[in-house]
Amino acid sequence: MTAPPATFDGAPLAGEPGQSVGAALIAAGITSWRTTRRGGRPRGIFCGIGICHDCLITVDGVTNQRACLVPLRPGMVLETGDGRG
Repeated sequence: MTAPPATFDGAPLAGEPGQSVGAALIAAGITSWRTTRRGGRPRGIFCGIGICHDCLITVDGVTNQRACLVPLRPGMVLETGDGRG
């Protein structure tokens, strides 16, 4: 029995072995998955190496995870963030 795919806001998200959540989102054409606290501006990958905080995402209910550092795995539940942390 194979594990269910990862999901992003309820939709299946495919990826390659060893790929980060951020890379899988970009490959799927998703460039923004959170908004800023002030102004609600869209954010996604900026530096891609874990230095900035633009790519924060909720992973399996845990907020403020850096999408560029978290490896994608089957069954993972990913959700957009609203800037409130």
